[in-house]
Amino acid sequence: MSKKNYMERNTLIGLSIALAAVLFVLFQQSPGRKASEADELASRQRFVANYGTPTIDGTSDDLAWQNAVWLPLDQVWLGDPPPTTADFSGRYKILWDENNLYVLAEITDDTLLDIHADGLYHYWDDDCLEIFVDEDASGGDHQYNHNAFAYHIALDGRVVDIASDKKPRYYDDHCTMRRVTNGNVTTWEVAIKIFDGNRYVEGGDNIPRMLKAGKKLGFALAYCDNDYSPEREHFIGSVRVEGEDKNRGWIDAGIFGLLELK
Repeated sequence: MSKKNYMERNTLIGLSIALAAVLFVLFQQSPGRKASEADELASRQRFVANYGTPTIDGTSDDLAWQNAVWLPLDQVWLGDPPPTTADFSGRYKILWDENNLYVLAEITDDTLLDIHADGLYHYWDDDCLEIFVDEDASGGDHQYNHNAFAYHIALDGRVVDIASDKKPRYYDDHCTMRRVTNGNVTTWEVAIKIFDGNRYVEGGDNIPRMLKAGKKLGFALAYCDNDYSPEREHFIGSVRVEGEDKNRGWIDAGIFGLLELK
């Protein structure tokens, strides 16, 4: 082989190696590349919901609730930890049937505050229960779409989420809620219809999904706690969120837990 051909061959080999390295890096960094579904789901906190149909009356007396376990609402997503359990503490249960997901939340809060007369304005700065649901547990962005829902349920029962036009809207027909307060303890009982966000039409005639055993949903629960401040003082969630910014549930469904219907 001539010296010229040898050099040309080495140059081609070098270029091929360099091109392969560039393609590998681009592939690894591609925005569309994600971890496998199995890896992503394995990293999530797991929860189980038993089957049962409670009466939505704001109490935990139903026999159905006796078959569900209490889960802690104790992860600080925003603000400092509550100074005492009298200021805030929370726990919850979950059930399901073919038509609804059910949440029973028992919240100890010494001050219930609703300072915004307009329920669509700074609703997150009033005391409210927030329920996050991702119908297909796919994770991902849902800030201005219904890949997942973030239902803010106010003290008066109004239900708010951000619509696809980037404005808050009432979704009262998605949730049925009853709330009973005795002293410092408030019981929230909620029936939630589950919608396929990928097919959801804003303002349209949307049909809820029928639920069945074995189905997995993305799920998280949180409570906005405000005593006397212009803004909420604590935001307490049900799942661990890694990193400095833990207030990501309203944008990123990937932080939700994985709920399996038994």
